[in-house]
Amino acid sequence: MNSVVPAEMGSVISRKNGHQKAAALLLAMGSDKATRVLKHFDNDEMRMIIRAAADLGTVPASELDELIEEFIELFSGGVNLFGTAEGAESLLKGILPEDQVAEIMSDVMGYSKRSIWDKVSQISEHVLSTYLQKEHPQTAAVILSKISASGAARVISQIPRRKRNQIVRRMLTLKPIVEDVMEEVQKTLHEDFMVNFARTVGTDSHVRMADILNKMERDDLEDTLGNLREALPKSAEQLDALLFTFDDIQNLDLRTRTAIFDDVTSEVITAALKGTNPEFRQAILASMASRARRIVENDLASGEPMTQREVMDARRAITDLALEKANSGEIDLEIGRGGEEVYV
Repeated sequence: MNSVVPAEMGSVISRKNGHQKAAALLLAMGSDKATRVLKHFDNDEMRMIIRAAADLGTVPASELDELIEEFIELFSGGVNLFGTAEGAESLLKGILPEDQVAEIMSDVMGYSKRSIWDKVSQISEHVLSTYLQKEHPQTAAVILSKISASGAARVISQIPRRKRNQIVRRMLTLKPIVEDVMEEVQKTLHEDFMVNFARTVGTDSHVRMADILNKMERDDLEDTLGNLREALPKSAEQLDALLFTFDDIQNLDLRTRTAIFDDVTSEVITAALKGTNPEFRQAILASMASRARRIVENDLASGEPMTQREVMDARRAITDLALEKANSGEIDLEIGRGGEEVYV
């Protein structure tokens, strides 16, 4: 399992984190001992150690001596250890099924070939924007200036206006960052997002599920949420905050409602408003151009019956349009919801 190289060929690694140290020790132990130790780690810890082992490279004998002083007599030959992806993979064999080994190594090899900024660019904009809102604007500016432009645009659009403007101003006036400071930022990001990957995935799962629920029929949506409120009340609460339904439209500000209904035909609006209360109906009509409004009012006054399916399909079409516009950045569905102050 272990590959060795002459001491004079070893490249000194000046800094190693805990995962790198653990990886070096496990590689030095040999497969049998290492597999017994790995059984005591959970999947996330195991992934981080295997990632570190795959990227470890050459470890000089002198560094091994420092890491394993209590076992120094076992390394008196003065050889260096060379960590490879193959050596890392062998650590997993014997303790995990082949399909799990393949999954972890696929994740590891993809991970090792990307920079931290590539990885951060792939994080959900919802997760990253929430994270950056808790950071100092200068730190947020540094991070956003390093990730892809498309990723930064998606994240910035989800940050409240006041904080967003502070970050943008700092991005425009950024000066070169001292290397040590940048390394510390990268280390913190690695720990917050890669080491705590399970937490990030958990948050993303609620975002994905909310997207699915948003596309369900109202009765099915309420039934699913009702079940979740009993079985997983905290998750249901998180989902409630992420969902957007037809009933939520009346809570949006006038400008946002107008942007939505400008792209909806009068026939669809008429169908969607069937069976709504006067207050809701008035909020929607107030968002329409005068000519379109008159057409809808006349159609509603005629009292022509429609099937429930036609009404629900019309409401779903309007909700889907609102979500599409929000995802593209045309509108903000949070304005007017939750009682937050709106800046103009």
